[in-house]
Amino acid sequence: MQTSLYIVTGSSKGLGRALVESLLRRPDTKVVGISRSEEKATERFFPIQLDLSDIQTLIGNLDRVFPSGSYQRVVLINNAGWIGEIGPMGDLSPLGIATVHLVNTVAPAILTNAFIEKYGNSTPEKVVINVSSGAARKAVDGWSSYCSSKAALNQFTLVAQEESDLKGYGIRYIALSPGIIDTPMQGEIRAASQERFSQLEKFKAFKDTNQLSTPAETAAKVNYLLDHLDEFPGVLLDVREF
Repeated sequence: MQTSLYIVTGSSKGLGRALVESLLRRPDTKVVGISRSEEKATERFFPIQLDLSDIQTLIGNLDRVFPSGSYQRVVLINNAGWIGEIGPMGDLSPLGIATVHLVNTVAPAILTNAFIEKYGNSTPEKVVINVSSGAARKAVDGWSSYCSSKAALNQFTLVAQEESDLKGYGIRYIALSPGIIDTPMQGEIRAASQERFSQLEKFKAFKDTNQLSTPAETAAKVNYLLDHLDEFPGVLLDVREF
């Protein structure tokens, strides 16, 4: 059996870590992980320490991110994301605004572009999952950069699928809303101030009333999706649908 290759961004914690662990349980699988934190390599796990907001360094490492080889399946999971500074427009750091969009939209676009260039005409099965958010379709005060960057990610994914169909690349694209997960980002949200984020108490209640999914639970749903793609047509999907 030929090897399958999975590339996961944000691989050191939260959903990314759970995805790596679950994917490595698959036979004949190789996983490339990208994160800001240093991770330990194993026989089938190949970590790359990168800050996705550092675009020049990312571009310089694309050959490492997308290794050459003959693969039965290649899957890119753009999981890394950042909520950024929580607060109203007019009271945000300019650099912070830019960084959220670099991590949530620009880096996934660069990685997807390189993915097509590397594997578009060779690998039999190709999938790109961009981890989006329900916030992409909502106006959440204090989250202007996060909501808009995830909305852009959704639209980018829709266009990529349209191009794949027109060009015959055979790539399946999904922008996946993962639900509300008990990750460090939720901790950042709960640490915001009521003055800068009107929904603070609502998000504290998600934690207090055990409404948060675990990263492992969500990773299991992503794996189910990967094994049953034909059951879930369309580009914009939500884990709560399966």
